[in-house]
Parts: sequence; structure tokens; C-alpha cells
Amino acid sequence: MKQFNFRLVIFAIAFIFGIGFSIPTLMQTSWGKKITLGLDLQGGLHMVLGVKTDVAIESRTKSIATSLKFLMDENDIIYDNLAIEGNSITFELLDNDDVAKLKDFVSKDIQGVSLKESGLKFAVTLTAEEIAKTKQNAISQAVETIRNRLDMYGLAEPTVAKQGEDKILVEIAGVKTGADEQRIRDLIAKSAHLQMMAVDEERAARAATMSEAEAASFGDVILKDVAINEPYLLKDVPILDGSMLTDASVGYSQSNQPVINFELNSQGAKIFGDFSGKSVGKRMAIVLDNKVYSAPVINERIGGGKGQISGNFTQQEAHDIAIALRSGALLAPVVIEEKRSIGPSLGADSINASLMALIFGFLAVVIFMAVYYGVAGVIADIAVIVNIFLIVAVMSLFGATLTLPGMAGIVLTIGIAVDSNIIINERVREALREGMSIKKALNDGYSNGMRAILDSNITQVLACTILYAYGTGAIKGFALTLSIGILASMLTAILGTHGIYDVLLSKIEKTKNYNFWFGLGGK
Repeated sequence: MKQFNFRLVIFAIAFIFGIGFSIPTLMQTSWGKKITLGLDLQGGLHMVLGVKTDVAIESRTKSIATSLKFLMDENDIIYDNLAIEGNSITFELLDNDDVAKLKDFVSKDIQGVSLKESGLKFAVTLTAEEIAKTKQNAISQAVETIRNRLDMYGLAEPTVAKQGEDKILVEIAGVKTGADEQRIRDLIAKSAHLQMMAVDEERAARAATMSEAEAASFGDVILKDVAINEPYLLKDVPILDGSMLTDASVGYSQSNQPVINFELNSQGAKIFGDFSGKSVGKRMAIVLDNKVYSAPVINERIGGGKGQISGNFTQQEAHDIAIALRSGALLAPVVIEEKRSIGPSLGADSINASLMALIFGFLAVVIFMAVYYGVAGVIADIAVIVNIFLIVAVMSLFGATLTLPGMAGIVLTIGIAVDSNIIINERVREALREGMSIKKALNDGYSNGMRAILDSNITQVLACTILYAYGTGAIKGFALTLSIGILASMLTAILGTHGIYDVLLSKIEKTKNYNFWFGLGGK
């Protein structure tokens, strides 16, 4: 009974899979998943961003002030004149018995600060280590936040990476100049810093005539309404901020206008509920990026940790703001220090040059293998063709981005793929010269060559993994295509070719023309 040739079946399935999932990319059909061309191949937007880390220190100080106010209220500590002065939060206790409680929860619940006291007057100040840490966190968080925003926007594999000490590199393929570019720039640069701030009801009428310095003397800040440009006098220490936000989505008001619905975490919901319960009849301003979007009067306690931002948004504006809020506020604003729009003509030249390299490299390998190894070389060439289809199919399936270095990785994969078959063919030829039967020569060729092939391929995949983990966009593209090609070659060059030999074994045994089957030097 003829043995089931599982190797050939797997090879055939791989071939069908490769062809099927490569068609949308190779034929550029209107259906199916396709490979996305990188910035160097189709043009796009290149930007270098600077991070204003000093603003991150201010935001961190405000966040600590919010937590400090919450904790003092929770512990029934009576205080007065809570204000922010530079990197410090100053206040005065009214009861000497509260000092021990204050020191206890500051040491336990608030990290990165030092507490200074002068009688019943206190100053909570960021330590030097916390300032340095906050600046570094601002840059790292900006990288992650911008990447998340671009992913949510729907852009395919944008490159967002730290550059130098305080710069961020952003590369987005396929973005055209004009409205799309401006919208993406706005999305990247939007701080999305949400705050709930209490209106200073005692001095609200003087907001239009009060200077910022005078407002600061009362622990207030002047911010303007985004719609009518009227000033509001708000308490400088926020009730809560966007760090407590868990979700944001676009909704519609009763008048069918786009609004942004948001949800808070458990701590934010409690703060929101407690403040609204104590402030019935007063106003609370919803502030986004230092602009007041609304300042409604609180009619009752607001529980559940849910709220709404309305501000005459267009659908597009509401969508982009919701993305920015969901991805998290930037700890520090970013500024565009360098911007270049790369035209698609560069990409067309690069594609043509890369395709020529791929074609000539492929033809050189195919001809050499066929001439030097005979039918065995042709079988290796078939494996290489399937390998290329598999690379394109896998990258298409996952919507990967193909860059110029990625195309270089494909060219290199061709050489690596046939290298496995060269090792196996040489082992088979050695066995035939020693007088072994063709069946035993093939089995020994594959078993003896497997150790060297596995060692070589595993080390290369590990190297590609490290390149992908620590490299930038261009290096990642090279590592991705090369690693896919290496893994595919394990299937095509080893399992697939062995399955083909199993089918041809009886014919090889009949002809005994090993020179025809395995090339020069055969027996």
C-alpha cells in the first residue's frame, strides 16, 4: 500500500494559501487584505516633534494638588488657602491635631514629593528625582499616546519613535498634503487635557476685568469660553482631571448635535459625585486644553461617573477629540519642529529599483540552481517561488507595511531559502558517491543537513526578533520580511522539497541518472 505523502499535501496547502492571499496585493484588487506600502515607497508625512517637558511638571503638580485635596477631604482635615506655586502646593491647616494625619497619608499615598512645614503652613514640593522622572515619562507617554491616536484614526503602521533625548520621530505613509495632513497634525498635537474645575462664584462677576496676576492671588485662573470667548474665573486646583477618564465616545444631544460622552474610573466617579452633591446650585466648568466648553449649574448630585462635553462640534471634531481623550492626554504639549512631505515619485523610483533587484536576483538564483543541481535545483526553485508567495500572503493577511528595507529582506530571503536546499543536495550527493541507494541518500541528506539548517535559521530568526524589538521603522520592515521568509523556507525548502522527492523516488531509482537528477558531480 502506498504511504500517504503528508509532506506534499502540506506543501500544496501552503502553495494554495500563498497564491490565494497574495492575489489582492499582486493584482491590486478592490477586495481582500493587501500589503501597505511604507513611507519610502508611496510617500507621506515625516515630522520631528519637540516635547515641552516643563508643562508636564505643571500638570504633575496640579494632579498631585487634586489628589491632596481629595485625601484631605476624605480624612476630614480642615484647610485653607490651597494654591499652586511653581512646583509646590501650599496650604494652611486650621487644627493642630490634623498634622499627624496629613503626614501619614502624604508619606503613604503621594509619591515623589517632600513635605515642608512652618507652623501650620505646609508646602508639598516635587523632588528632583520626581521632576526628572516626570520629564522622561512625558516623552515616553507622548510616544505611546501619539501611536495610539494614529492607530485609532485608522492609519496603517505609522512610525512613532523617540529620537535623541527629547524629540519624537513620526512617519505616516500615504498621507496627502492638504486637509488630511492638517487633521493628522491637529490630532497629534492635541493635548486632550480634560479638567473639571469649580467656578469662583464669589468673584465671577469680576472675571472680565480681573488680571491674571490678581486671579492668581485668589488661587484662581482665567479661562475663556470656546464658543463665545467670554472669560471664566475658575479655581486653579481642578476637581478632577483626565487621568481618571476611562472612555470617551461620540453621541448626540437632544437637538441632534454631536457631543462627547465620557466615563470616569471609580476614584473619579466618587470625587465627581461628592463634589456635585456638595455644590448644588453652583457651576462646574468642563475644560479641555485650557478652554471652557461648558459651565453648567449643578442641579443635583451626579453619580455613576458619567458626563458630557458639548461645544458646537462638527462630527469630525467630536470624533477626533474622542480619539484623543480615549488615547490619553499628553503629559506635555508637543510642537512640530520639522515637517517634510515626501512625494510619491520617490516611492515609484524605489519600487522600480527594488523590483528590478528582486527579479534579477531571483533569475540569477533560479538559473544557477537549475544548471548546477539539475532537477534538484528546479525543485529548489519551486520551493523559492512558493516561499515568495507565502511572504506576500502573510504580510497581506496581517496588513503589514512593506518598506524599501523590507524589499531588501525579500531579496535576501531568496538566497537564504535556496541555501537550505544547497546543504541538503550536497549531503545527498556525498551519500550517492559513497554508493548508498537513492532512498537512503535522500533520508540521510535531509537528516544530516537538518541540524545545520535549524541552527542557522534559528539564530537568524533570533537576530530578526531583536532587530524588530529595538529597531526603528525601516529596520523593523527588514526584520519582519526576513523572519517571515526564514520561517516560510523551513516549510518550503525542507518539508515541501522532501515531499516532491517522495513522489519522484521511483522514477529516480529506475533511471539511475543521478547526474540528471542532482547535477554535476553525481554518480
